[in-house]
Amino acid sequence: MLQEPVRNHVSARKRVHKRPNAIRKPKGYVLEQPGDLIQLDTIDIRPLPGKVLKQFTARDTISRWDVLGVYSRATSTTATHFLDKLERSMPFPVRAMQVDGGSRFKGIFEEECQKHGIKLFALPPRSPKLYGCVESAHMTHLKTSARSTIAHLILAN
Repeated sequence: MLQEPVRNHVSARKRVHKRPNAIRKPKGYVLEQPGDLIQLDTIDIRPLPGKVLKQFTARDTISRWDVLGVYSRATSTTATHFLDKLERSMPFPVRAMQVDGGSRFKGIFEEECQKHGIKLFALPPRSPKLYGCVESAHMTHLKTSARSTIAHLILAN
């Protein structure tokens, strides 16, 4: 007697995890003054061969004020520490932040933003064009650090 095998249904789609506090930025969201929207992102920096550090970059979209932090890892705990540094360093209150969908901006980080009364906007996947201010800041910082490293090497010799 032949029996049908038990179906093991595997979905090709990824599960979408609900983010309790992060939403998409509404199209009608108006930016009027500094602090209305801070874009936050991370980038790898390699100061020495074999050494990789994570640079957190926050840029205000109106004033272009930047705050940087360098950490050994990019986790939600280090993002929370950077959030504290960001609030101390900005000369104006932070009212809203825009982040990508990385795990470093979930969990503890979301809870901390909610405690501080900061709106959190999450970008859709694969959309760096919506993140232009902070991406531009990354390029500026990388070029500046490369120039200062070359100048330092020239002066050392």
